[in-house]
Amino acid sequence: MDALSQLLTLYPMRTALDVRCHFGAPWVLDHPGTASGVAPYHLIVRGEAQVGGQALQAGDIVVFPHGAAHRLYLGDPAAASSMRDLPGGLLELKGNDGDGPPTDILCGEFRFDTDDSLLTALPPMLVVRSAGRADATGLRNLIDILQMEAETPRAGSEAIVRQLASALFALLIRCWLEQSMTVPGLFAVMAERRLQAALLGMLSAPQRPWTLEDLAQACHMSRATFARLFTKAAGATPAAVLTQLRMTRAARLLDTGKQAGDVAESVGYQSEAAFNRAFKRQYGVGPGAYRRRGPE
Repeated sequence: MDALSQLLTLYPMRTALDVRCHFGAPWVLDHPGTASGVAPYHLIVRGEAQVGGQALQAGDIVVFPHGAAHRLYLGDPAAASSMRDLPGGLLELKGNDGDGPPTDILCGEFRFDTDDSLLTALPPMLVVRSAGRADATGLRNLIDILQMEAETPRAGSEAIVRQLASALFALLIRCWLEQSMTVPGLFAVMAERRLQAALLGMLSAPQRPWTLEDLAQACHMSRATFARLFTKAAGATPAAVLTQLRMTRAARLLDTGKQAGDVAESVGYQSEAAFNRAFKRQYGVGPGAYRRRGPE
């Protein structure tokens, strides 16, 4: 399994796609802030929009990983007619009385219920573009299918939309990594080809007693060069990143009902006491209390 697939597997997520907007300019869509772990997103499927100083067109996706309040609009927001509910089908439908150029938007949320550290590692606003880009063909095709199923529902449309929406996050993160000039944290390590072997090793075998020399050798670098490049990209040392990944894997294993001692060994700790201390530093509670609370 590749590094991105393994990383996304560590962070269980639910995806909702529940609102379709059909606006005529001028229009404005104000979205309130959301709780921690909830990232609203908007797919521009037809027309244009403005958000956060950026122009969006059909095929673009904007995500707010930190859940910040935001405004999408086209034309003069002060002249926009009121948004209203329209008779809908598969999704809740919103419209207005604007008679200018139309814009259609699909809106939903990515929801991380147990660990939102993947979202906090992303920028406050993330824009991914798919129109006319060969590296985003799969994403554009997925958007087209979602649009078709949402606008003209048929037998099975609800299941199709639900399952396709669950693949949306992985596709947009892949495209974002390929399109962005700079990316933060773990994603920067993933985007840096010279460091990918080390990250893949940590993800695929967290129980291994990785040393700085082991990780440097996997990347065909000296220890000093590897440590410098990794820390610069991730904003944290290799040891700190390894501990984070181990604790995230441990939390997922505890969610399945495994005992703390077994989990400790699975993520590379010979001492259960040392594992308990590391886990509590990351999650604020020990593994026993975390396990008893059950998966959310």
